[in-house]
Amino acid sequence: MDYLYTSESVSEGHPDKICDQISDSLLDLYLEKDSHARTAIETLATTNKIILSGEISCQEYISPQEIEQRVREKIKAIGYDQKNFSWQTVKIENLLHHQSPDIALGVNKQGAGDQGIMFGYAESNSDTEYVPAAIYYAHKLLQNLAQARHQEMISGIEPDSKSQITFHYNEKHEATDIQTIILSTQHQEILSHEEVSQIVHKIIKETIPEQFITKETNILINPTGRFVIGGPDGDTGLTGRKIIVDTYGGYAPHGGGAFSGKDATKVDRSAAYMLRYLAKNIVASGLAKKCLIQISYAIGCKAPISFYIDYYGTEQGDTNKIKKFIQDNLDLSPEGIIKHLKLRRPIYQPTAAYGHFGRPAEKDFFTWEKLDLIRELQTCF
Repeated sequence: MDYLYTSESVSEGHPDKICDQISDSLLDLYLEKDSHARTAIETLATTNKIILSGEISCQEYISPQEIEQRVREKIKAIGYDQKNFSWQTVKIENLLHHQSPDIALGVNKQGAGDQGIMFGYAESNSDTEYVPAAIYYAHKLLQNLAQARHQEMISGIEPDSKSQITFHYNEKHEATDIQTIILSTQHQEILSHEEVSQIVHKIIKETIPEQFITKETNILINPTGRFVIGGPDGDTGLTGRKIIVDTYGGYAPHGGGAFSGKDATKVDRSAAYMLRYLAKNIVASGLAKKCLIQISYAIGCKAPISFYIDYYGTEQGDTNKIKKFIQDNLDLSPEGIIKHLKLRRPIYQPTAAYGHFGRPAEKDFFTWEKLDLIRELQTCF
């Protein structure tokens, strides 16, 4: 039976994503000073106000002035210089404090920083970087809109935007065409709805492959007709409120823990990265068309409590061999994951908008997207 499936994305200028990017920018700042720094940074953004809170453990001192400068740089890079939210005038309240010694105790033993469950997913479509088509193109639309804005190829468009794509799938679970595209973008008052629509339609045409757009595809641009007041002036933002946008657009389960602001000792982040790496390499090796992996941890414990793989009936051969290969050859302790994926580096700010998965592994960023395990996996058979 065919069906419809929808995913959404939000731009780098969305209030929640501003907070994710600030939290990860500060994580990178701490890692620049101390590769073993630990952070759990939460950010709140509202009208002309940023509030920073959370736990920090770092061997090097970072002044409040350095922290404030990094926050302002990030807001400027996103493109906010509005009357009620500007990188120049926003007030920044810093409530960061030292990490709880009780939490640190488990991490000091190289165990998990908390209990929890994590998931990784991949499907066999290299055109969409092995993630579902709906979330891939929802991200791409906003990335391309932001790029056009930054390069001044368009004018009058502001940073805050959202996209939503509904794909039609056939009985083989293949994406065949798009039923609906929704894109809402903040704009300056000087632009009419028609002018905004012309800009966005051009971005859609440049982003979405022709075979997915049909005569029946419904395209909705700023459905209310106006989106002038946006960003943190229009809606309060918080770190970690877009976890489905960050992962697989709802097409696969999510463990519940947010990523941004957390260093790699937090398995919410590092284990989810490792499971994506494993699932992507399994699918890319041809051993399955789909792969979902779940893992669980207990605070302070090195070894996972459980490890589960589901191939949705698409597996090729004896899957016990795959599981045995992983358990025999890969260290799934928090420290093992950190070493394998090289996670003690300031690499996190780029992850905080347009998804943590389905991104090209370039310049030693997004190491969990690398396809360097294929040959070894294929030797299982």
